[in-house]
Amino acid sequence: MNTTPQRSEDQRPAAHGPDDQELSPAEAYAAFRRRAKEQATALHGFQQLYDFPLDEFQIEACQALEAGEGVLVAAPTGSGKTIVGEFAVHLALQGGRKCFYTTPIKALSNQKYGDLVKRYGAAKVGLLTGDNTVNGDAPVVVMTTEVLRNMLYAGSQTLNGLGYVVMDEVHYLADRFRGAVWEEVIIHLPESVTLVSLSATVSNAEEFGDWLDTVRGGTKVIVSEHRPVPLWQHVMAGNRMYDLFANPDRDGRPKDAPRNPAKLVNPELVRLARSEIAANPRGDRFAKGRGRSMPSGRPGRVWTPGRVDVIDRLDSEGLLPAITFIFSRAGCEAAVQQCLSSGLRLNKDSDRATVRAIVEERCADIPDEDLHVLGYFEWLDGLERGIAAHHAGMLPRFKEVVEELFVKGLVKAVFATETLALGINMPARSVVMEKLVKWNGETHADITPGEYTQLTGRAGRRGIDIEGHAVVLWQRGIDPEALAGLAGTRTYPLKSSFRPSYNMAVNLVSQFGRHRSRELLETSFAQFQADRSVVGIAKQVQRNEEGLDGYRASMTCHLGDFDEYMGLRRDLKDRENELAREGSGQRRAAAVESIEQLKAGDVIHVPTGKFAGLALVLDPGLPPVSRSPRTHRHPDYQDGPRPVVLTSERQVKRLAMIDFPHPVAAVDRIKIPKSFNPRSPQSRRDLASALRTKAGHLEPERFRKGRAAAADDPEITRLRTALRQHPCHGCDEREDHARWAERYHRLHRDTDLLERKMRSRTHTIARTFDRVCGLLTDLGYLQGDTVTGDGRRLGRLYGELDLLASECIREGVWKDLGAAELAACASALVYEARQADDAATPRVPEGNAKEALGRMIRIWGHLDALEEQHRINTAEGVGQREPDLGFAWVAYRWSLGHNLDAVLRDAEMPAGDFVRWTKQLIDVLGQIQDAAGEDAQLRGTARKAVDSLRRGIIAYSSVS
Repeated sequence: MNTTPQRSEDQRPAAHGPDDQELSPAEAYAAFRRRAKEQATALHGFQQLYDFPLDEFQIEACQALEAGEGVLVAAPTGSGKTIVGEFAVHLALQGGRKCFYTTPIKALSNQKYGDLVKRYGAAKVGLLTGDNTVNGDAPVVVMTTEVLRNMLYAGSQTLNGLGYVVMDEVHYLADRFRGAVWEEVIIHLPESVTLVSLSATVSNAEEFGDWLDTVRGGTKVIVSEHRPVPLWQHVMAGNRMYDLFANPDRDGRPKDAPRNPAKLVNPELVRLARSEIAANPRGDRFAKGRGRSMPSGRPGRVWTPGRVDVIDRLDSEGLLPAITFIFSRAGCEAAVQQCLSSGLRLNKDSDRATVRAIVEERCADIPDEDLHVLGYFEWLDGLERGIAAHHAGMLPRFKEVVEELFVKGLVKAVFATETLALGINMPARSVVMEKLVKWNGETHADITPGEYTQLTGRAGRRGIDIEGHAVVLWQRGIDPEALAGLAGTRTYPLKSSFRPSYNMAVNLVSQFGRHRSRELLETSFAQFQADRSVVGIAKQVQRNEEGLDGYRASMTCHLGDFDEYMGLRRDLKDRENELAREGSGQRRAAAVESIEQLKAGDVIHVPTGKFAGLALVLDPGLPPVSRSPRTHRHPDYQDGPRPVVLTSERQVKRLAMIDFPHPVAAVDRIKIPKSFNPRSPQSRRDLASALRTKAGHLEPERFRKGRAAAADDPEITRLRTALRQHPCHGCDEREDHARWAERYHRLHRDTDLLERKMRSRTHTIARTFDRVCGLLTDLGYLQGDTVTGDGRRLGRLYGELDLLASECIREGVWKDLGAAELAACASALVYEARQADDAATPRVPEGNAKEALGRMIRIWGHLDALEEQHRINTAEGVGQREPDLGFAWVAYRWSLGHNLDAVLRDAEMPAGDFVRWTKQLIDVLGQIQDAAGEDAQLRGTARKAVDSLRRGIIAYSSVS
């Protein structure tokens, strides 16, 4: 498809060469009609707004939108997906309808709001986030996805006239904590609304598109894997930068090996990795070098370059600006300090003056007394040099300034955590990855191909750079082939995280009743994916059933029911195996008991194993905590005692129960000298000689097996008799039939397993919804298809602890609290420590607040027991986590009016975290105010708490 602007007819060049032919009148008229038709489209006018031609995938998506179809656009980061969203805005304004532009994070909403205001003016564009409400009735409103979800459940009048919804970063629906919101919006949007879904490149875009087509109607899937700016992959090792791929194409990917990029990795890197292993085969962290230690490998050969060296190298090669991803906030701040301490300067004097002017203007409303607390002057020093950090612990205003300066080229090196990759428009020429491992909240895990793609996708600024560069720093033990596989795999599957919550349940039942709600939930992407996975299982079951028919025919016996006969044989075999296991268990127990009776100095005969024969017990191997044989459950005792012995061949060995298949007894005793040292060859030789002299002539006692239990078992006798009397027992082809019957039995067992798996995957969301509704019914929030008054209150409370908040209101837990005390209590509903073991018992306010927090914990305990009773599992994303009191004291002091310095010292958290949690607290207090209903006292207290919190750093950290 031609993506260049069309020339008007009088601009069409005349034919000059002898091979050129003039168009016939009919052809000229057809061309004129075609151009006229194109110029009459909304897309033609929209293209005139840009000073560059649109790409083919953008044109295809826009044409589908203009034709009335919904679209799913999956394309790499930085490829210009948002152009399609902006065209939806253009169509809405042209047609006199509304367009809502949703994003996953407030910062991206703020950024998009600013972009649209520049184009269409402040009168036509609004912003709705948890922090800001600006012109909410405008025809174009930018908002976070949660705001739209809440509108849909509330039946907001703002939805009237809505024609388009753009869901930017729609792949966020895979997020385990917030992803369900995206599916709720997609399912509940009116059918008249056209949906524009913008996603990173995912490997199952067609599957996601099929689901959108099912729930939304006609949806066109447009997938583009082409990067507008080629991305070159490198590894920086020591003082050299190597290409990752030996023969990359124009997109920086390996040629002719799309399925296995690892095959075309740069051989120099492979040799480097092998030489490192050869030089340091034990994997020592540091190999000895002359003068100083070098990480892994021969001195001076290869090492991980330092942060300052990396920036210097990129600067010298013209590869700045760069974003270095460090998966640690502290690491980002440390990197900036290292650069400042080294004297690194990336800005000229004129740039420094410009930076200072911008920063002072953007931070003019921050009180002077707060600047020192926030580390303003150190931060400004870094900015003036062109260096900054970017992470969630920073003050939002500071992050926004960093983003602005970076885009303007006034900050050239940013050290960031992965949160920067979430849609913020901060493209760079280069992206540096310090490590390929990050902490995911539970463990250190390798980053996924999807995460690698999202992070490195920042490299290459369209319209500025002719190519982007992704640089991975050499680390000890790096595998170039694994890295090539990571870099060459640009896609990752989109998996739903959708689960019904308590709030969702009451809102659905209120609008649709339980039966219709159940049907709606079964249209979720989560259920769609589960059902699709069942299709393959169902086909396998079908094939198995065909095989079973064949086996059944082959095992048929003319003398009788061979299936019945095989049942007797299996029962007999099962009973014999059961008795054998019991006998083995009894023998092992007897062996364990006999070893527990041994003492140091006992002479024994080891029955079997590599060290069978005469041995002297040095240590019976009982648990260290207690020498009593009653400690079988001690963690060090799971496999029984492990005696240490000296063999007659002078070896000291620790044996295991596998060496003692039956009981042993001491045949003699030898006194072990106090001077005996098991590490001394002479000591071992002398004691082994004494052992042979004293007990070498003794023969081991032969172990006699008792009568087999099967011989006297009445059930085995009965089964053998029934087997011999069965008609099929006398069949000449009995064993042939038996072989077919065994195959039938194994296949039947496998088929049963598949069918159970199939049943567990179908209707999973609906079953969870039924359990949630069952609990809500027990608590009086639902009565059949009716939502009670308590249920309507729950419908106005959103968040992980929605049910706990509702119960606290119903039980009057917060009734007599002051504003600061209510803020402390409500903080437990939103705050969650970054790590579960962040601190010891948190400090909480005394008096009424402490008592109320105690009641909240007890109510949560009751709810937790109810959830267990109804089989509602928080591990599956449903249910109420335990409230976290770690922010209660901080919220209480801030609400009382204490200064920022004192509060942050108590909080022991970065300013950005403090701001984020306080804003979430304000949001939940607003919900409590709405849900309080006729409780005027609680409603007033919640309002006062919001007012007391929204001051100082909280008030001026919002962007409008």
